[in-house]
Amino acid sequence: MSDDNNLVAEVRSEFGKGAARRIRAEHKIPAVLYGHGTEPQHLTLPGHETALILRKSNALLTLDIAGTPALALVKDVQKDPVRQIIEHIDLIVVRKGEKVTVDVYVHVEGEPAVGTIVALDANTLSLEAEATHIPESITVSVEGLEAGSQIHASDLTLPAGSTLVSDPETLVVNITVPAVADLGETEETEGDEAAEGEAEGDAEDASGDAE
Repeated sequence: MSDDNNLVAEVRSEFGKGAARRIRAEHKIPAVLYGHGTEPQHLTLPGHETALILRKSNALLTLDIAGTPALALVKDVQKDPVRQIIEHIDLIVVRKGEKVTVDVYVHVEGEPAVGTIVALDANTLSLEAEATHIPESITVSVEGLEAGSQIHASDLTLPAGSTLVSDPETLVVNITVPAVADLGETEETEGDEAAEGEAEGDAEDASGDAE
């Protein structure tokens, strides 16, 4: 967990769309913190600092709420679909040593055999990990793999301290051969058929002229 994830959160007492617009106009972000049986806390987070932290998935925040520290995991981020401005954040309270379930991105490294391509069938997998040690990604190597090779979730080496929650049979990576040759043959066939059609048309025209 990085010290850069420290944020000072303000407790807010105004709610509704109008209040949210005013908060965003001040370059801040409305948020709600809940979990562990506590009453939801309505907060305001600094916009720029929060946006920088959220560039990483599964960001764990260390909040200073009126002098009281709290660990929080980002649960949901709502953005304006056009401007991509963060409109609201849902946070859940977590504690050191607590296990949480998170979706972690799959990162492919290496090059498969010449003439093959990598099809990533699962972009993320669900893992259980300690709240303070959530992995940024799961690395899978495809170095030298031949066409027809498949990697399932159960084949992966997971980050230390993590356990798999997703179905072990989930197909993660599939090594295939691009269907360029088939496309070429199709185009050639279509071209031949068109040429034959034109030839037949010319023959019919010639026959008509002869009559």
